[in-house]
Amino acid sequence: MAKQRVLSGVQPTGNLHLGNYLGAIRNWVEGQSEYENFFCVVDLHAITVPHNPATLAADTYTIAALYLACGIDLEYSNIFVQSHICAHSELTWLLNCITPLNWLQDMIQFKEKAIKQGENVNTGLLDYPVLMASDILLYQADKVPVGEDQKQHLELTRDIAARFNYQFARENPVLKLPDPLIRKEGARVMSLTDGTRKMSKSDPSDASRINLLDTPEQIQQKIKRCKTDPIKGLTFDDPERPECHNLLTLYMLLSGKSKQEVATECQDMGWGQFKPLLAETAIAHLKPIQDKYHAIMNDKGYLESVLRSGREKAEAIANQTLNNVKTSLGYSMPV
Repeated sequence: MAKQRVLSGVQPTGNLHLGNYLGAIRNWVEGQSEYENFFCVVDLHAITVPHNPATLAADTYTIAALYLACGIDLEYSNIFVQSHICAHSELTWLLNCITPLNWLQDMIQFKEKAIKQGENVNTGLLDYPVLMASDILLYQADKVPVGEDQKQHLELTRDIAARFNYQFARENPVLKLPDPLIRKEGARVMSLTDGTRKMSKSDPSDASRINLLDTPEQIQQKIKRCKTDPIKGLTFDDPERPECHNLLTLYMLLSGKSKQEVATECQDMGWGQFKPLLAETAIAHLKPIQDKYHAIMNDKGYLESVLRSGREKAEAIANQTLNNVKTSLGYSMPV
């Protein structure tokens, strides 16, 4: 019986942080042997907000190398760059033409980001969910690993696929409706400077996150200065202490200990004792990832071969889906 297919990706907007790793990539790694996986660097999404053209290509390679360094295994997974496969852009246009505008205007992330961009909000930001739908639907994905904040986008993807199938492929559906693959534990890692906000690359303060390539000194400084409270004794799940819950969760995930083990170990600790412990644990956990990343980046030929192979496998599937969509819409095929 064929394995179910998984599709996911990360934007190349700077370094990955612990939120990306613990909330997404580590889960990909742990479950990858169960599925046929396609992991892309979603560089088309990266320009929906202001970006630096001088670093986009380099950042793209950095993310691909970090996928490998974090444990993505080429025996089970394919890694490729989104913009290297033209079908992503073409299917987005086709799906745009069947997607009601109000569906996109109702997206929570668009509303939040549009406020930040003000009058300069671009069409790409509004259309981001249709591009995301194309990414998923091109590969006939069965499962999509998403955080809680991305569930609305996946629901929209299902709505678009169902609408297309109903209007143009009712007897023989062309697009598969994907299901979310959500892992509750560690799925939402919060900022070091505000325990009520998600750790994010878009936060202007680098002190709000621990990046996977931060030096030991940077990690120590960020954890030393992170927001805490004056209460002695550390506990999970206290709504009045969001930073305490977040830092204990980070320690639990990075140490590999159970929630009960961490609760017992840290219940009588003060921050002066806990922060060095968390920093030491984070540094030790990230060291093998950093070592492997640097080895990969020093062998550009290897990384290019990985992306070339991934593109070839992904492109064959994507082009077949695109052709099926165009046929259903009534397009002539090239001769």
